[in-house]
Amino acid sequence: MIDSDGFRLNVGIILSNEQGKVFWARRVGQDAWQFPQGGIDHEETPEQAMYRELKEETGLNPDDVAVLGCTDDWLRYRLPKRFVRRNQTPMCIGQKQIWFMLRMLSEESSFNLAHCDKPEFDCWRWIDYWEPSKRVIFFKRKVYKRALKELEPLLESV
Repeated sequence: MIDSDGFRLNVGIILSNEQGKVFWARRVGQDAWQFPQGGIDHEETPEQAMYRELKEETGLNPDDVAVLGCTDDWLRYRLPKRFVRRNQTPMCIGQKQIWFMLRMLSEESSFNLAHCDKPEFDCWRWIDYWEPSKRVIFFKRKVYKRALKELEPLLESV
């Protein structure tokens, strides 16, 4: 769904382990790493979208994770002009996201990146909490920093 301002409604997922490391995945066929994320379908809540995207992109089920919380409001980023598809209607100029902080409860063997017909990721690893804000593609860095900063206290409370 794209709102009236041209932002695609989306969820982002920060999945942590017991050591406070976060799940970091490489997009299929690219040297591009990111957190799981995806669009919110019509009549779907952000939480429903988060669970759907979690299953599609990692193979994890709701009972494999604990939801620690989410951002208080939408976090937005604009796409660089060269990435905007001007021939699409409605035109998408960026994304607005609700970010969720999850804690892994199950074993790593529960991951299945090939769970769906068209996998998003082909490789994953655990990395230090703040690394994604330095490594993600440049136009997502501010949103990653804001999400990590807002959600960090949730890790400390566990």
